[in-house]
Amino acid sequence: MNLAAAPGRQIELAETATRNALSLSEYALRRGAGDDEAPPPFTPKPYDHRFTYDGWSRLPFAMMEQGFLACQDWWDHATDHLHGVSSADSDRVGFMMRQVLDMASPSNFPATNPEILDETVARKGANLAEGAEFFARDMMRALTGAEGEASTLEVGRDLACTPGEVVHRNELFELIQYSPTTDKVQAEPVLIVPAWIMKYYILDLTPEHSLIRYLVGQGFTVFAISWANPRADQAELSLEDYRKDGVMEALDAVTRIVPGQKVHATGYCLGGTILSIAAATMARNGDDRLASMTLFAAQVDFSEAGELLLFVDESQVAFLEDMMWARGYLDSTQMAGTFRAMRAEDLIHARAVQRYFLGREDMTSDMTTWNADATRMPARMHSEYLRGLFLENRLSAGRFAVEGEVIALRDIAVPIFLVGTEKDHIAPWKSVYKMRLFNGSDLTFALASGGHNGGIVSPPGRPRAHFRIGHRPAGAQYEAPDAWFAAHAPQDGSWWPAWTDWLTDHSSGAVPPPDMASSLAAAPGRYVLQH
Repeated sequence: MNLAAAPGRQIELAETATRNALSLSEYALRRGAGDDEAPPPFTPKPYDHRFTYDGWSRLPFAMMEQGFLACQDWWDHATDHLHGVSSADSDRVGFMMRQVLDMASPSNFPATNPEILDETVARKGANLAEGAEFFARDMMRALTGAEGEASTLEVGRDLACTPGEVVHRNELFELIQYSPTTDKVQAEPVLIVPAWIMKYYILDLTPEHSLIRYLVGQGFTVFAISWANPRADQAELSLEDYRKDGVMEALDAVTRIVPGQKVHATGYCLGGTILSIAAATMARNGDDRLASMTLFAAQVDFSEAGELLLFVDESQVAFLEDMMWARGYLDSTQMAGTFRAMRAEDLIHARAVQRYFLGREDMTSDMTTWNADATRMPARMHSEYLRGLFLENRLSAGRFAVEGEVIALRDIAVPIFLVGTEKDHIAPWKSVYKMRLFNGSDLTFALASGGHNGGIVSPPGRPRAHFRIGHRPAGAQYEAPDAWFAAHAPQDGSWWPAWTDWLTDHSSGAVPPPDMASSLAAAPGRYVLQH
């Protein structure tokens, strides 16, 4: 409606349509004249892998691809921010149009996808028969509510297999202490706080991809929280319960097991958010047990919280609250569906093409296995963090109260290591970077290649990985993110060694490993196996 009353924008869109049509026409003429090297005027977005098959460079498929991308480009302009329309509404319209366009992509249909046609000819239609069998199987599972096919990778055997012991347990979490593998360890232990919306073993995948195993091998005593998968009778668990009975109780246990030492606290995603809340509360209360704080892809300001904001407004939160009231929790399938919708072209449509038209089984990997192992969230806590953090942004605004008193991020005085990822659509790196606005302590920021998970799980030796890193002394002036980016050149390789070097620099020296605490069970424990 606003666009209909905006003649200036209408003229701009007409010019865009004309320009795109002329670009397509020129490309068609050059290709029609036999110029196979003519550069295509439009390119897919970096995360869009639907047109990587070589056959898309052949006619007529090249024109189908370019026509679709030209249409997508026009709609990107049409749904861009418009004067008089809130950015949230513009983003939602753009998101819905992307969903429609993704359904209409030529890559989705056998007659217009060269890879499907080539595969069908090569296999004499066997791919379509196998795809139909996959479709029937998936449809039956969807109708009956049965679980998906089991992964060939098993938690405790192939994943989450770093040796250790469960040394503390309550109704909310298990605390795992990992067995040392070096003769000496840094005196200060590391406590890892994962997000409650994910299983902790994203940081302990297969041995070659395990950050926890890497840390242990570098001479650190490592503890990790493994959150319980909440049940309906735990609907009243609150955000404060996760801070007090989760983070703080874990910290108490670590300092009992390793007495007399401060702790390097590390939080991932929303685990970093609640760790920041806990650290600010500790600073307010004079609790100085932290040696440092590390945040992986974690936000303390949610005004630019990525595409998740598309799903968070008053009406949607109220709807979720009503739905959770009946169940007691947010079901894991709903959260998983949200993440798939944000990358529908890859996680929904491209997967359907691979499975149902090309007849290819889903490839099993440690990351896809973990991604399918979703968790629930208790109703009260989920409502509190959606309202208090996403909707009202209380933490960075100085309106977040713990035990009746407001906390301030600026009170955190320990050194901070902050990690953002370049392609993160859940916690955009510029949003993660905002910690520099709200805290003036010694801070090191690393920007890794990859996305929200792939950028964090980036072990040494990973091909094409790179990162940027910069240090800001305590009390230094603020530097805008674009200026920071321009001033720090990329370095090839993983950021993990830079982080462990930083942890070593902020530790007091190497000592014999502490004794393992009394074991309740072998790692990875029982909570991570809950469904």
